[in-house]
Amino acid sequence: MRLHPLSAALRGLSRGLSVGTALFFLGTAVGAIDPPGGVLAGPLLGLVGFALGVGWELLYYRRFDYELTADTLDIASGVLSRRDREIPLRRVQNVDISRGLLQRTLDVAAVEIETAGGGDTEASLRYVSYEEAKRLQRDVGRRKRGHTGDAGATGDRTGQIESTGEAGTGETATSAVASGAAETGETMRPAAGEDDERAAAEGARPTTDERSELFALGTRNLLVLGLVAPDLRALLPVLFFAAPVVGLSIPDLLLDSGVLAVGPRGAALAAVSWAGSAAVTAARYYDFRLTRVGDELRYERGLLSRYDGSIPLEKIQQLDFRENVLMRRAGYAGLAVETAGYAPGGGPAGGSEAAIPLAGRREVRRLARSIEGFAAADLERASFVRPPERARRRYAVRYLLALALAAGVLYAVNALLGGVGAGVGGALGGVGGVGDAGALGVRSLLGYWYAPLALVPVALVAAHLKWVNRGYSLGSAHVLTRNGFWRRTTSVVPYCRVQTVIESRTLFQRWRRLATVAIDTAGSSSLVRRGARAVDADSEEAATLRETVRKRLRTTLAVHRHSATPGRAGDG
Repeated sequence: MRLHPLSAALRGLSRGLSVGTALFFLGTAVGAIDPPGGVLAGPLLGLVGFALGVGWELLYYRRFDYELTADTLDIASGVLSRRDREIPLRRVQNVDISRGLLQRTLDVAAVEIETAGGGDTEASLRYVSYEEAKRLQRDVGRRKRGHTGDAGATGDRTGQIESTGEAGTGETATSAVASGAAETGETMRPAAGEDDERAAAEGARPTTDERSELFALGTRNLLVLGLVAPDLRALLPVLFFAAPVVGLSIPDLLLDSGVLAVGPRGAALAAVSWAGSAAVTAARYYDFRLTRVGDELRYERGLLSRYDGSIPLEKIQQLDFRENVLMRRAGYAGLAVETAGYAPGGGPAGGSEAAIPLAGRREVRRLARSIEGFAAADLERASFVRPPERARRRYAVRYLLALALAAGVLYAVNALLGGVGAGVGGALGGVGGVGDAGALGVRSLLGYWYAPLALVPVALVAAHLKWVNRGYSLGSAHVLTRNGFWRRTTSVVPYCRVQTVIESRTLFQRWRRLATVAIDTAGSSSLVRRGARAVDADSEEAATLRETVRKRLRTTLAVHRHSATPGRAGDG
């Protein structure tokens, strides 16, 4: 099958503009050397680049084919060199559908397919019709379930343990959806009755395509999400447009006033910026819905750009409970899942991995248990072991040294400007058109070089809060870690999903007899500080934690293999 005919037009326009723009500026620069004959060099090269880009994408479209077979997705592509790929459906982790505003208008979509262990997207279909995209997402999931059923649930699970390390017991790899009442602004519905829940806990896997809505983000919670968790990545663009709206000049605010106090226009700028960032978050998670189809979770979200994705339950490696300061004060939390395809923050638009963007803590925990089959005691009665108090002293010393360094730099700059005279100050005043008044404001502010030292009490409080919000807990079936104050993340990893347990110590940690234990899964990597990490644990406790997790991993796998071996279930 081929891509949608509009794919050639959309990709060709994008490629042509990028190549044409680059050649236009190149031609303009070359033409400036010989103005009489080089005036037309830029436009001509731009047109040539645009034509080349469009032609390349047209050839790419004509030479791109894909076919969904019973157990593979076959893709053939390439213009100058041919590339044939076969993607086994049993290795597919996520099937994501994304549509921008233009794509929604044209009724086309981009399909991205992630596989286990892939750092990049394994397959990208840009673009197919939206109906075809939904068909691919649906059929890939259905044929995966059919393939697993034909192979036998027991044999397939055992093969995964031995070949890929994606081990999973029946209790954690599949689960039923727990029933519960909904809070205001969200919907929680049971996926099955108590009998189905019991069957799922014993390893039964649903094979139907019946849809059951688990969660819907209501209008009230959408507004709360925007206010308590604004997208700070959009802050600079919002500031760029918001400053002229309120008639504020930031250099005038900081320099000409000579003080750090923010007036009414500064407060208005902060309010407009916060509202703009909140609007970006609200648009990203608009009409968020999480449903269960067979043994997959599917989500939909987005106002302008719409994203649809699937999350196989058996491929979930880790759950992350996320709470920033405002969310904790208001009693809310968010839930993100990590699969072998991508980890939290690695999905499309940085947010597709969110199982719940925002809900009450109780509802988040209820859905977490239904997704991964968590033992209630591991979540409700988790007792976190904090780092030793010498770790808190380490944080305090680190922050105090940072304040001392800042004060020292300001003192050195102040002494330099005062020692070389007004000439340097005048030159500084001419930078950016700030003027003599601005330069005077800078020198007056540098006179308070010792101001960072006033933050010493704040540094001590920050060290304590950092220490309080770190720790780990060993549950009956999961290991939990907690890190962060401003944005606290509690990671929950089933023992059967652990890939490696790494104990590391920096030079300063060795000095204070501390260590960090990283618990990696198939979707995380301690090399980039991602995943569950018990930070600054006592060195002896860290060694004990490492060995305990390893032993419980081996025990879990041994129990699973024993129960999966035919004829041994009834052995005494």
